[in-house]
Amino acid sequence: MKSAERQRIIVERVRSSDRVSVTELAETIGTSEMTIRRDLDLLAAEGVLRRVHGGAVLASPSGLEPPFAARATASTTAKKAIAAATAELIHDGETIVLDSGTTALEVAHLLRGRPVTVMPLSMHAAQVLFDAPKVRLILPGGEPRPGELAMVGPLTLAALKALRFDVAVLSPCGFSLGAGMTAHDLGDAAVKQTAFEVSDRSIVMADGAKWDRTALAVVCAADRPDVLVTDPSAPADQRAALTELGVHVVTTAEEGTAA
Repeated sequence: MKSAERQRIIVERVRSSDRVSVTELAETIGTSEMTIRRDLDLLAAEGVLRRVHGGAVLASPSGLEPPFAARATASTTAKKAIAAATAELIHDGETIVLDSGTTALEVAHLLRGRPVTVMPLSMHAAQVLFDAPKVRLILPGGEPRPGELAMVGPLTLAALKALRFDVAVLSPCGFSLGAGMTAHDLGDAAVKQTAFEVSDRSIVMADGAKWDRTALAVVCAADRPDVLVTDPSAPADQRAALTELGVHVVTTAEEGTAA
């Protein structure tokens, strides 16, 4: 197969799945891992993708946030598995501040039948929960960000600071050991920081596509969460390093159960 055809396939795969591994690409295309690495290096030099440990992710400027609708259709299997594992870590009767984002929206669906108190930080999640008979729903004030419908601003921060929660369930835009947890929007970062502060414990959800990515605004250091829930595509060495830092890392199994 010619290099141009290999690179076309690689670009299609990374655009459809957010993150690709060298091993996976070599098996799919039927060539050596060394050849794949050369192709990835060339595409990275052209700015098409960004090299990460063991593979590549789609290049995305740190100040540019992918649309909510586009994210909602990406990595759906991984997100559903992460949401299920997260829901298992939440106990009946607890008070929860639930972040905005597509994975958090999956958690909202799973909480509909649970006797819990939830403050959702997006109108998407609030709509899912508003008629759930067992859920006590608390709505924050603030301004919904266009498209995202995530609540931000001083009214949102004031609502959070007026309460105490058992658990904060948060989802970053990017996560790395060096940069920590980051967000594209400054107001969203401030809301996430406050959610950490007003909760007794924290669960951060980050599928493998978010690892080794950074966004504009720093939320916290990598070792700030009590628990981080991810999937097998997240770099194994970094998961191990995070565990050594004292974070309980939960990795979902391929079939969607926690391991």
